Amino acid sequence: MRYLFFVSKLYGYSIARPVQAAIHARGDKVAWFVHGVSDEHLHDDEQQLKTVKAVMDYQPDAVFVTSNWVPYFFPGAKVQLFHGFNAEKRDEHVGHFRIRGDFDLYCTQGPSTTLKFQQLAQQHGYFRAVETGWPKIDPLFQTDKQVGLRDQSGIEKPIVLYTSTFSRRLTAAPRLHNTIAQLANEGRWHWLVNLHPKMPSTIVDSYKALEGSNLSFVDTDNIIPLLKAADVMVSDTSSVVFEFMLQDKPVVTYRHRNPGPHLLNIQGADELEGAIDSALTLSPELMSEVRKYADWLHPYRDGCSSERVLDATEAFLENNYTKLKHKPLNFGRRMSARKKLRYWYW
Repeated sequence: MRYLFFVSKLYGYSIARPVQAAIHARGDKVAWFVHGVSDEHLHDDEQQLKTVKAVMDYQPDAVFVTSNWVPYFFPGAKVQLFHGFNAEKRDEHVGHFRIRGDFDLYCTQGPSTTLKFQQLAQQHGYFRAVETGWPKIDPLFQTDKQVGLRDQSGIEKPIVLYTSTFSRRLTAAPRLHNTIAQLANEGRWHWLVNLHPKMPSTIVDSYKALEGSNLSFVDTDNIIPLLKAADVMVSDTSSVVFEFMLQDKPVVTYRHRNPGPHLLNIQGADELEGAIDSALTLSPELMSEVRKYADWLHPYRDGCSSERVLDATEAFLENNYTKLKHKPLNFGRRMSARKKLRYWYW
């Protein structure tokens, strides 16, 4: 089997690499096509196809995608792996469940999304949906080959991971900056700060300026080591909240769009310190709600979602691919894809 990763966002690297490891373990081939984001994050041993012609010559059986579009003219089945969990930032018809007509197979993460996508698959008839779990999460549940970030850094105090979405309407970054600066200065906890790649540079720079003995700004395309190292997360309406919760760890959110008993949600910056204190107690009531919600999102804790993705893709290619209805023409999206890649051969 030949596989291709289509990466158009920085976060795509960390989602695709566990699948790449599973592909290699099976003795199959894989290559990368990077568009709209730097290819400097590729490793020396990862094969990059730099032109559309190279993709056409490669003839992948399936193309794995982590963003919301893929060139329709690439060979192979188009498989959606998703860029994150459904953070409920927007109405479902324009958010996580929006069907754009680009994909043949959706590999869903858990009960929270599987039923809806299977209903949509039955409604539209030109794609399938199979629950596999999310490949990005696999390393959370696999034994580290290297020393963990906490031990590597020699941090002994509790670690607070701060993340934030870039949406101006939902981000807590400018609102919590001064409070985080104060708490870092007091030194009760060590802060790890990682902001969304689309965050305005002025906000990013303001947090980088806080770096010191109690706060580290970490700019990385792989947040998994940060998730493993931290004891508690502080965030807003960001999908990374759910990645953290899968480890049975508590999260403090600032004005989350859909708060629930699984989150310690605050309305003001003055509540932040008390909420972190409360989170670190790991109360049985809170942690029971965290586990219940995490199981609904992603019940798999075996680190084998990538293998399930490959199983689902192989089964799809063998049994379903030719039985689907034709995708909608979507002339505008198709022309846009050709324009982006400057590919006009028919």
